[in-house]
Amino acid sequence: MLRVMLSRAVSWAYTLCLVALALVGHAADARAEFPKAKVVAPTAINLSPGGVAVPERAPEESAHPAAVALWPRGAPGSEARKGEPEQISWRQEPDIVFPVVFNVHNPSLTPFLPPKDKATGCAVIIAPGGGHMQHTIDREGYDLAKYLAGQGIAAFVLKYRLARDQANMISGAAQPYEVEVHGVGDASRAVRLIRSRAAGWNVKPDRIGILGFSAGGELAILAALRHDAGKPGAADPVERVSSRPDFFAPIYPGGLRGHDSEIAKGRTPPAFLACSFDDRMPVALSSFFGALHEAGVNAELHVYNSGGHGF
Repeated sequence: MLRVMLSRAVSWAYTLCLVALALVGHAADARAEFPKAKVVAPTAINLSPGGVAVPERAPEESAHPAAVALWPRGAPGSEARKGEPEQISWRQEPDIVFPVVFNVHNPSLTPFLPPKDKATGCAVIIAPGGGHMQHTIDREGYDLAKYLAGQGIAAFVLKYRLARDQANMISGAAQPYEVEVHGVGDASRAVRLIRSRAAGWNVKPDRIGILGFSAGGELAILAALRHDAGKPGAADPVERVSSRPDFFAPIYPGGLRGHDSEIAKGRTPPAFLACSFDDRMPVALSSFFGALHEAGVNAELHVYNSGGHGF
């Protein structure tokens, strides 16, 4: 009997080792898709005279889980640049310095998952801002994702392709991406991907929303207004899934006057809108709230008395 028990124990240990090795290998494969970001010196557009001193150390993203590519073989139209490294630099403002990421050609989600005993089943995609030039990856991405995961909400930080990518501004190369094609395409794909993998990430497929800051807020609006039920005949099973977010939260969003999209009760998901009074968009955001209200779409609007842009 003892011999049988020992034999089974050895067998289970061997199996667990194989599983562990497989998981490590899978994680390594996931990381291999995203080569280490190339450090770039700050450009004039990211420097504020008299601002906080730029650190002498190289910029780096704060600690975060391994990212997942939105398209395993590369995003449509960007397959040839799938392995190109992202670039990272410092952005200096009068009272703070933080890292920004750009040269994004392999869009991704970075999942921050709560412990199973705390999980609410709700998931939020977070689209950082940066004027479609760069991603304010920590302040408007990982920092909030860590907080939400601590509240039981699965958070997924989205790195989307940039229509005014700073890398192209520096090099003088043409911009290959557009907000209303590639940016919103990445946001919609993120909704589909999470919904298709809801069980594995312990989220409910009808509780997936998108929150975005500034340029990311523009994508949140577009994703909420321009979605579809999925493409039944698509070869890619992810594309067969609905891209409709169950709620959206544009925070000091851009693009409020630049898009013509239908708002309709039932089709447009509920919204949470926020900005500050001394920013440039309270009137436009209030008008957007009015359009939602007129259409019967549930929404709430918060205009704080101060904070500027990017508070």
